[in-house]
Amino acid sequence: MNSLLPRDEFERALYAIGERQYHDLHPFHQLLHGGKLAHGQIQAWALNRFYYQLCIPKKDSYIMARMDDPALRRSWMQRVLDHDGLGEDGQVDEGKVGGIERWLRLTDGLGLDRDYVVSLEGLLPATRYAVDAYVNFVREHSTLEAIASSLTELFAPAIHRERIAGFEQNYAFANDATLSYFRKRLEEAPRDVRFGLKYVLDHADTGEKQRQCLAALRFKAELLWAQLDALHHAYVTPGLIPPGAFVPEGLTPTEYQR
Repeated sequence: MNSLLPRDEFERALYAIGERQYHDLHPFHQLLHGGKLAHGQIQAWALNRFYYQLCIPKKDSYIMARMDDPALRRSWMQRVLDHDGLGEDGQVDEGKVGGIERWLRLTDGLGLDRDYVVSLEGLLPATRYAVDAYVNFVREHSTLEAIASSLTELFAPAIHRERIAGFEQNYAFANDATLSYFRKRLEEAPRDVRFGLKYVLDHADTGEKQRQCLAALRFKAELLWAQLDALHHAYVTPGLIPPGAFVPEGLTPTEYQR
């Protein structure tokens, strides 16, 4: 694509990426939301997804570090605070609790030892590689491309609503604490989407910049999909858990897994 698309056509092209390849379409998510996964498989998902949650403030800090406009940095800083929180970890002031702590409430509710989760010892190698690739992407690419990569948020509210409903209907661990991350993101994500989408639409003012933004969003969608590929391969079929990765209780590792 060399010519500049009209603004509305460019916006439709961004949305089309999510409609075609957002990770809500992945078989693992369909099993997860449909109540088809065993407890240990959900533990594996939550444990691995924690690394993604942990690194979101890091990638947002890299984006901010390259912003020259103080007003833009102040606007983007809210994303870091949303995940890191405003107080000490584990504190009870709900107004100061961040997304990382809320995710740990989910892993707590799933019966995972918090120290083990935070240690990252049980991660799938593919999880670490995929998330690190995202952090490196925003560090190495333009501010515009980095912000465009965040636009998977366009599709996040729908997956959070589906997840809340699926968890409440199908799993005993679902309660106010374990679902608090997803409910909070229903408030935060629309605000982030409005800001990020407007920035991309305003600043992608050449055909080449539009092409870069679309490629950045595809990269992010593929990265999220790849994380679920790894989970499905390790914990669904063929069930090959890499050495050192989390093994659900009651599952006897094969020689390969040891």
